Amino acid sequence: MRSLNRYILRQCLIVTLFVTAGLTATVWLAQSLRLVDLIVNRGLSAEVFALLALLFLPRFVYVVLPIGTFIAVLYVFNRLTIESELVVMRAAGIGPLSLARPVLVLAGIVFTFLMLLSAYLLPAANREFKDLQFEIRNRFVSSLLQEGAFTTIGENLTVYIGSRNERGEVVGILVNDERDPQRPITIFAERGAFVDSGSGSRIIMANGNRQQFDRKTDKLSHLSFDRYTLELDSMREVPAGRFQEAQERFLGELFFPAPGVEPSVRRSFSVEGHQRLTVPLSAFAFAILPLACLLPGQFNRRGQLKRVLLAIGIAFLLEAADVGVRNFAARYDGAIPLMYMTGLLPFVLGFGILLRGGIRAGFRRPAAAALATR
Repeated sequence: MRSLNRYILRQCLIVTLFVTAGLTATVWLAQSLRLVDLIVNRGLSAEVFALLALLFLPRFVYVVLPIGTFIAVLYVFNRLTIESELVVMRAAGIGPLSLARPVLVLAGIVFTFLMLLSAYLLPAANREFKDLQFEIRNRFVSSLLQEGAFTTIGENLTVYIGSRNERGEVVGILVNDERDPQRPITIFAERGAFVDSGSGSRIIMANGNRQQFDRKTDKLSHLSFDRYTLELDSMREVPAGRFQEAQERFLGELFFPAPGVEPSVRRSFSVEGHQRLTVPLSAFAFAILPLACLLPGQFNRRGQLKRVLLAIGIAFLLEAADVGVRNFAARYDGAIPLMYMTGLLPFVLGFGILLRGGIRAGFRRPAAAALATR
């Protein structure tokens, strides 16, 4: 019996890892393509891109892993039925609850990993991602500039760039500096390049002119240049810090926020904290759901398409209900228990179906043995 449990567990675990890795890689690559613009058009390094893309991974694994568990259990037990292995197991007297034992072990492994993600890895990755994004926006000013658009940097400082060529240079630069209302400055340049260094961001312009108008004397001063350097970071006020969102906070910070937090923010923290607990619990529901649909009743060696589609439909409804309940709980605190009900009720019902099937199978086996002795 132990070898059979190890066989089923090994099959489910391998498929779970394969499906989760495939789905995570697909979503991760699709989302990472949005960051390529930071390298191609914004001048950031490949190391920054790789770090940003790597920090995406925990949130995708967190969402995909329960779905991967569901697909793995559904696939493995449907294959066991088609290849008649499950028929032999049932004929040998192995009931639904015994077959569910390795699946529950798999659900426990997934639950433990999801709790590790919820408690530490996910908020730590989100916090690091937001910190790096904050640094890019406030230190690497060139990453904010869009082609063909006027971008406001700081207060009363506007920069326009026409386009970028294949060498990474910008063509057609306009800078309007009105920080001193009495002496506004306008700078034109044919081309230039952004340079990000440890001291900050700067733009080096070539072949242009600088015009300054004195409103007190109504005089315009004009300066033509071949090369001109403009420090961008010194022209804007960088925020001293930022507010950490709910996705960046650890469980203790979510359930016990600092005094003075607004009620709406406190509610969002509470919903996020309870979601961090219900998502790992959903691993048991997604693991037991395929068994509740495939194991009870008569077996069909040609396949169980209707039962497979039924399991997929119920899983889809479960995901939709989870999203709806989560949005409802974000508005009303009294709806938070519904989040746990959405995650635990399918598991309780599925386990009850398997238990009932095991009891019926127990009654049929003594009856069949009695007929065989006559």
